[in-house]
Amino acid sequence: MTPLSRITDSHCHLDFPDFDGEVADIVARARAAGVHRMVTICTRLNAEPAVRAIAEAHDGVFYAAGIHPMRAAEDPRVTVDQLTGFAAHPKFVGIGETGLDYHYTAESAAVQQESLRIHIAAARETGLPLIIHSRAADEDMARILTEEFRAGAYGCVMHCYSSGPGLARAALDLGFYLSMSGIAAFPKSRELRDIFAAAPLERILVETDAPYLAPPPHRGRRNEPAYAAHTAKVGAEIFGLDYAEFAARTEANFDRLFTKAARTAKAA
Repeated sequence: MTPLSRITDSHCHLDFPDFDGEVADIVARARAAGVHRMVTICTRLNAEPAVRAIAEAHDGVFYAAGIHPMRAAEDPRVTVDQLTGFAAHPKFVGIGETGLDYHYTAESAAVQQESLRIHIAAARETGLPLIIHSRAADEDMARILTEEFRAGAYGCVMHCYSSGPGLARAALDLGFYLSMSGIAAFPKSRELRDIFAAAPLERILVETDAPYLAPPPHRGRRNEPAYAAHTAKVGAEIFGLDYAEFAARTEANFDRLFTKAARTAKAA
């Protein structure tokens, strides 16, 4: 592996308590591992000021905001105007994470679906990519994403993709991206690796979802953006590429989807 090949952690949570007092060190370790950009994700709107402050304090750190589907029923209902209002900030680069989670919160499915459609409307209006969390909801997710896309195009990444091949195909058919997390590096994730292998390389991103889902050799411990390099190494193996080539291709993919982050980086 070439440590200095640059990659982007397209999804992490630097505001979570796991990183209290350590964000500067976390960012420094990421850069040392070649992870030169990170998108830190706000999962409830009352945390947006703290997440924004982290992005403002660190070069190469961008942010997105939305209501996580597991919080959709307990948090105040988000509006399109709230979400689009964040887009004025130069480091705000995505809408979400949003989506559907029927594994833990199936009882709020109707509220989650309504929230998802609001986030899609904001993504469509701003031109920023939608960041999707989906768990145990493949059929409804594919249906809603397709219905909404037919009503008006938008960009989207299926974050931490770990669902089945059917949802992957539906997302890819809409021109969306699949993001590879540490789950893809777990030894028992062969079926998931097969899903990624069947996808076009130009639709693949890399992420950590830190502090969760650390890839080997850190599995079971706190994840952090530097460890995206371990997942990218597995990604390179899946696609039969050397690390530097896989890193370059996923960098181009990130720039193509997260165009605002790419423009901001070039202007800096």
